[in-house]
Amino acid sequence: MNSPTVYLDHAATTPMVPAAVEAMTAHLLDVGNPSSLHASGRHARRVVEESREQIAQALNCRPGEVVFTSGGTESDNLAVKGIHWARAAELGPGARLITSSVEHHAVLDPVHWLQDGDEAEVRLLAVDAACRVDLDQLRTLVTERPVSLISVMWANNEVGTVQPIDEIVAIAAEHGIPVHTDAVQAVGHVPVDFAASGVDALTLTGHKLGGPYGVGALVVRREVAVSPLVHGGGQERDIRSGTLDTPAIAGFAAAVELAVKHQAEHASRISALRDDLVRRVIEVVPEAHLHGDPVNRLPGNAHLGFPGCEGDSLLMLLDARGIECSTGSACSAGVPQPSHVLLAMGCTEEAARHSLRFSLGHTSAQADVDAVVEAIGPVVDRARAAKR
Repeated sequence: MNSPTVYLDHAATTPMVPAAVEAMTAHLLDVGNPSSLHASGRHARRVVEESREQIAQALNCRPGEVVFTSGGTESDNLAVKGIHWARAAELGPGARLITSSVEHHAVLDPVHWLQDGDEAEVRLLAVDAACRVDLDQLRTLVTERPVSLISVMWANNEVGTVQPIDEIVAIAAEHGIPVHTDAVQAVGHVPVDFAASGVDALTLTGHKLGGPYGVGALVVRREVAVSPLVHGGGQERDIRSGTLDTPAIAGFAAAVELAVKHQAEHASRISALRDDLVRRVIEVVPEAHLHGDPVNRLPGNAHLGFPGCEGDSLLMLLDARGIECSTGSACSAGVPQPSHVLLAMGCTEEAARHSLRFSLGHTSAQADVDAVVEAIGPVVDRARAAKR
């Protein structure tokens, strides 16, 4: 009999929670376009608007500030391009756009695309060895020339560091600059209050917090102008046209509500498991070390470096034992590339390739931690032997 899979890649995607499955499947056989005026359309519209209210209540924003999208990547693109384009009309072409050097590629690629088209002057904030952004550099950059947008993620998807969003917002406010934050990894794991945070736009997605794939939202203040990426039927405040996926939105809302409601309990439970995993792995492999802020980090994130190994080898050896995690590296043309996050944190290319990310979630249990601890010693020995 095959052993059960030990799934420790919740930062990539996490299993749907039963409440989201129930909410989604309840509407899969319903007919009705939410934009239609007949009874079936009005029923679909009611489901969408009730879901919007659920999400707004969970995140402490106004329902009209929730713009439904296909997920985190689209929301990030909409925020970065849409707010920049709208602001560039006031500030002039080539306005400065500030983000961090450790963002997800859903933010980095759009800002570089704007720069390549001579539509923005991009500046990337440096980070320290714990992945915290350089606030002094930000203070300098906002004074040199007009800035269209500051986009800094709430929490890093690779090493788990939670960024000082309140301080970033305070700096931006002095100059009237809007702030966007990619909170895909944060919602449901750390407290996220849209109104209290002072940010102008916030990205979240369903499949990172127990909802379905292919649905997410950009929460954006009504006062913030956003140029649409997609033109058509004028749905979602004319910011994001397209027929809404009613069943997925219902499942998404149920997952957000549940994740936020149980956030403190969830964080307490999985941070204890995470700390146990880190401590025991380092006992077995003394050279192993934790990346990211040791205190201000996501509760389920354990990003560990294993000197003398290749992360890809470690991943595949663990996978052969039924343990699923991830590396921070990307693959280009079949050649592993070191993580841009770890390089920005000052790691050498070799160090940036010897890491694994174990990310825990709502299905994680003590048995998962025990399985990693049991396997990691032999796996590291084999990976080091293979590299010699």
